[in-house]
Amino acid sequence: MENIDFKKLAHQLMFDLSDSEEEDIRNEFNTLLSQLHLMDEVNTDDVEPQAYCFEEATTYIREDEVEHQFTQQEALSNAPKQRDGHFLVPRVVK
Repeated sequence: MENIDFKKLAHQLMFDLSDSEEEDIRNEFNTLLSQLHLMDEVNTDDVEPQAYCFEEATTYIREDEVEHQFTQQEALSNAPKQRDGHFLVPRVVK
């Protein structure tokens, strides 16, 4: 994975990287990979799998309740560009 072409990836995402920016990103990426490899060393033999990190049910989390809904026309009223009832945004990924 160390052979990732960050300049090519940046170009595909429609921005450019200087040589120093590429080097900074490469160093940060390698640091992240090193930290992820440390996770492989954690002994989890006697750890029971969990679906979520809470031991008790999370009853204190509020229910989602609809308080106000915008009509489609209200939502699009400030859009700089729209077409066929949808927001029109510039393409950012090839």
